[in-house]
Amino acid sequence: MALQGEPFSSPVSPVRTGLRAGESGFEEATYRKVAWRLVPLLLLCYVVAYLDRVNVGFAKLPMASDLQLSDAVYGFGAGVFFLGYFLFEIPSNLILHRVGARIWIARIMVTWGLISCLTMFVSSPTWFYIMRFALGVAEAGFFPGIIVYLTCWFPAHRRARMTSRFIVAVPLSGMIGGPLSGYILKTFDGVHGWHGWQWLFLLEGLPSIAVGVLVLLCLDDRIGKAKWLSDDEKALLERNVEIDNAGKESLTFGAVMTDARIWLICAMHFCFVMGMYGVGFWLPTLIKGAGVVDPWIIGVLSMIPAFTAVVMMLGVARSADLRRERRWHTAAPALCGAVALLLAVAWSHDTTLAMIALSLATAGILTTLPLFWCFPTAILAGAGAAAGIALVNAMGNVAGFVGPYAVGWLRELTGTPTASMVMLAGFMFVGGCLALCFPRELVNR
Repeated sequence: MALQGEPFSSPVSPVRTGLRAGESGFEEATYRKVAWRLVPLLLLCYVVAYLDRVNVGFAKLPMASDLQLSDAVYGFGAGVFFLGYFLFEIPSNLILHRVGARIWIARIMVTWGLISCLTMFVSSPTWFYIMRFALGVAEAGFFPGIIVYLTCWFPAHRRARMTSRFIVAVPLSGMIGGPLSGYILKTFDGVHGWHGWQWLFLLEGLPSIAVGVLVLLCLDDRIGKAKWLSDDEKALLERNVEIDNAGKESLTFGAVMTDARIWLICAMHFCFVMGMYGVGFWLPTLIKGAGVVDPWIIGVLSMIPAFTAVVMMLGVARSADLRRERRWHTAAPALCGAVALLLAVAWSHDTTLAMIALSLATAGILTTLPLFWCFPTAILAGAGAAAGIALVNAMGNVAGFVGPYAVGWLRELTGTPTASMVMLAGFMFVGGCLALCFPRELVNR
């Protein structure tokens, strides 16, 4: 994950920054050091977080039969996670801003790991809803907290790459979680009298607890507390962050709530999250619908869309940072995802063609995410960033509730996945158009 060695260039003059000629090599080495120290740990956090969040997609295959869950009931239960997430997102992020990332992220991870493990004991649709809601409450504040945390270390022209290396955890968790979940479901079913889906929640929840402890031991709240940095390195990082924040606004919560730019960003995020979770929660079911029945094979095939997404995410984020262009780098993958979703429907009769379409759809949808987060971080700083980014994530994740439920409801209503995939494609198209509506001068830097 080392940073690429392209020369550093800044729109701010050397006189203003106080940088000396020839200091760029030192700067590159410093940011490479920071990236290797922070990003792998944050990536690991998000891998286990996302695994806990979407393993219900694999558990659904046998769980629906054992607990008599219809597609609509499952979709509601998968999505109710985001209701708890939505209600507690802003308070959680404000607490993180006050007490520091190390303690609060560790707390989040330990509690959601415990709740994920306890989900193995659900015995009815009602308890399924309760545990999914509780998981959302526990995890609230994690993702926007990390986005704010990255702004404390990396300036705007480096952030798309860093954010992509964090969010790449989403497809990586699919690459890891798909075969792992399929293996657990197939191998552990019946062990000690437990169903395979019960073992799935237990074994994939425990790593979150362990990583939470690791965060408490290894993560630094801010640059000034990093003992592994020299004084010169700290001075460089703090100066660059200060310059980056110079044109941003530290808005009050009331000002954030009434800023039209923030609500445009919220609408954009809603559209992208509709696509992400609409596909994420239902990918195993879509693969099964293409003619694959073995849980292990379904898990292995789910790696293909995930790998495609990793390649596209990293490549597009690098291009966006080098060109300092965000709008088209966000809109183009969104439109690609929309078209591929429609192709997945048209090619659903052929497993190979369906997997190609699902891979392109997943890659296009997930690639929008790291680029999208350049929009709110381009205009917000300080406590305003904590509140604003939490609001954006909370409002966007309403789609995390609406998307899976709407997909399940439409599948049950029509008996086919066609209507649900067309709906998701429509949201991705609208999200791409909204990205192009954002003022160019605010985000292209």
